[in-house]
Amino acid sequence: MSHKSHSSLLAQLAKDYHAPSSITDDSIHNFFSSLNAPKSLAAWLLYKHGEYQQLLDLDVNPMDYNDPFRFRDDYAAVSFLSKADFLPLAVSKQDAAFSKFFKYEEKCSQTNFRFRNPALDPLYKGANVWLLNATIRKIDEILGGFSPEELVEGSNWGPGVTTVLKGSEVSALNKFREERGITRDLYSLVSPWFAEAYPRWSEHLTSTFGEHWADFQVGNTIVTVPKNSKTDRVIAVEPGINLWFQKGLGSMIRRRLLRRGVDLTDQTRNQRLSQQASSWGKLATVDFSSASDSISLEVVRNLLPSRWYTLLASTRSTVGVHNKRVIRWEKFSSMGNGFTFELESLIFFAAALAVCDYLHESTSDVSVFGDDVIIPNNCYDLFSSFSAFLGFTVNMDKSFSSSYFRESCGAHYFDGVDVKPIYLKGKVRDLQAIYKLANSVRNLAHRRNSHFGCDARFLRCWSGLVHRVPKPLRLRVSRELGDAGFCVNFDEATPSLAGDGFEGFRTWARLERAVTREDDGPAMLLTRLKVPSTKAFNNSYTLRGQTRTAFKRVLVARWYNYGPWF
Repeated sequence: MSHKSHSSLLAQLAKDYHAPSSITDDSIHNFFSSLNAPKSLAAWLLYKHGEYQQLLDLDVNPMDYNDPFRFRDDYAAVSFLSKADFLPLAVSKQDAAFSKFFKYEEKCSQTNFRFRNPALDPLYKGANVWLLNATIRKIDEILGGFSPEELVEGSNWGPGVTTVLKGSEVSALNKFREERGITRDLYSLVSPWFAEAYPRWSEHLTSTFGEHWADFQVGNTIVTVPKNSKTDRVIAVEPGINLWFQKGLGSMIRRRLLRRGVDLTDQTRNQRLSQQASSWGKLATVDFSSASDSISLEVVRNLLPSRWYTLLASTRSTVGVHNKRVIRWEKFSSMGNGFTFELESLIFFAAALAVCDYLHESTSDVSVFGDDVIIPNNCYDLFSSFSAFLGFTVNMDKSFSSSYFRESCGAHYFDGVDVKPIYLKGKVRDLQAIYKLANSVRNLAHRRNSHFGCDARFLRCWSGLVHRVPKPLRLRVSRELGDAGFCVNFDEATPSLAGDGFEGFRTWARLERAVTREDDGPAMLLTRLKVPSTKAFNNSYTLRGQTRTAFKRVLVARWYNYGPWF
């Protein structure tokens, strides 16, 4: 059979395949059975009998453990379904999200009042005053000056929707072609020089929509997105032109943090330090509750140099719209704003440095990635109290300074041992979901065996998934290919020699190809100028979130990513 015919056969089999209805429950049972721990038994019984709220309330306290392996089993048990979206709860996840969201908006209001009236603020005294002034100086040193050209050249689109453009065809091209949503504050800032800074874009907007091309938006739009089993997450969708410049400001802050050793494109430093901290006990990992919803307006006004504050304030939305209700924001920016991540990283980094200076501690191990902060253990209490003064709330359930456990940026360690759990976020309904869960289980088994072979206790759970798939679709692939099949070691995969003059091997894999459209015109030219094409004269663009399944015989090198099941 030719490769093309085999690919078509696999594609048809995959299209016709439907996962058995029992596979989700069977996989959950097999996973908890593999752990064989008291917590896993409790979790299975609660799930089996429909006690979902009690299941989600199951927890482990690292202070109760001195054995990393016992903690690892219990932690895996309580975490496995903590992000599942299929557990029916009595409380609406959307209602829970909005309740928390507006609670923090009220907290921002209180923080704004305190900062507007420092004489009436009982917290405005002692160390907090010294630390506030030190943080202001740190931020001023980090940010320095900027040129207008830096903002113009560094701005770009994000991947998401805007207040004007929604749906699956959101792309950079469509944003250049159709996006004109902007707040009046930003329009008053950019209108005098927009045509000079972006002549082709301005010409396109004017020729398409007329001289008055701006579509004025009152502010951002408040929506929810999935978060975990208990609650959704509230975000604010920004006007498109605002988001363009917000992303530019975020890039400017990001570059300045990088000069100080904070790389917001790489989480590995936080992850490495969290492992060291779990062994040494000299560093604390700090996490915040709803940090992006706690950046109050007056705190930013106080902390940032006036030139920077004015520029950021001009691009933000001052109000949000929820169910036709207009809300004037007490927060400076929210999740969905193009510079929120960088702004919170800047504030936490400067505050951590100030605390270290105050206590005469070294700043060499201070590390920040968003609201994930690592600081010397001796600084934890003062950093927490100063953060409260700035209006932020340390999440005591996810911040660690006194046990063997540390967690930061998705890395979880107990006394130096990797205890990172896996999560089942949705029901196992199709082939891709089976591949993904099976690979998560095997990767967990591999890590739990110190990357020498796999922990045999999880063999039944993994095999149970593999054998639910028709034999032709049991593709065995390298881990480097992701969830393109069942990730295994080289000997299990038994790939064929590449041949045709190529070094290496060939193996069948299930791949997702982005759906593209053809286009030609000013918007495509603008897109290619901003994001250079990989092919000369390429006039295609990718559609957001749309993919097409393909089976292909791909070329790979020899791999050694998994050992056998022991």
